[in-house]
Amino acid sequence: MIEEAARLETYLPMSWRTTKERDYVRFLWEAFDTNVEHGKYQFAFLAYHMLVMSFVYFNIWQIRLIRPGPFETAMVGFSKDVEKSLMSASSPFVFSAVNERSVLRFLKLIQCDNAKIGTYAKLVDERNDTAHANGNIFFNSEDELARKVRDVLRTVEEIQRHSAPAIGEGYRAFLIASQDPEEREYIDDAQQIGEVLVKELYMSSNDIAFCRDYDIPGLVCEPGFAEIQSLHQMLADLYPPEDEAA
Repeated sequence: MIEEAARLETYLPMSWRTTKERDYVRFLWEAFDTNVEHGKYQFAFLAYHMLVMSFVYFNIWQIRLIRPGPFETAMVGFSKDVEKSLMSASSPFVFSAVNERSVLRFLKLIQCDNAKIGTYAKLVDERNDTAHANGNIFFNSEDELARKVRDVLRTVEEIQRHSAPAIGEGYRAFLIASQDPEEREYIDDAQQIGEVLVKELYMSSNDIAFCRDYDIPGLVCEPGFAEIQSLHQMLADLYPPEDEAA
């Protein structure tokens, strides 16, 4: 079951902007593994849910960076203090300060409709039920936890599919902005990809897969198209599909 749960790793960032963020996610994985090992399945679910909500925050962070205009418009209804905090955020984990049901509304910006968001919100309700001192043990076996993990992963996969167009937009903007080695952040292609694309956008291996499949011939009119081709090839070399990497 732990092996199946580990699929979530492919939806989480490949690189971290701070060691604190990396250590936090590592701590949650350790808490999940330890509680499964000792049969404390309810606490394992809590740790896993926190990982899933982290995934949601990373997706919303990408939306904020890639679609800043729609993101700002989507904050209608939030207080001015919350709006200011989200617009000036330096980490995706700032979204944890917003009610989880409310923060899910941002997924509308990647075409998740109200029905889907309502389904996602039920995961929050289930987590709340298990987190309160209500005298109930909701997960008495590994099989019960495994079923819930599969349910959660289906939600994660659905959100990831919806994020594909936004990731494509972000990758296109990155390639265009990076086509002149003298004007961009780093001259070296690999460093430009690793620091500006992967780290800043909190890209997962699934996000990178979207980028590998991006149709760069559509950028042929760009003056630095040869460098765009070089960057795109470097991305494929740095992050090959898992079957090729093996």
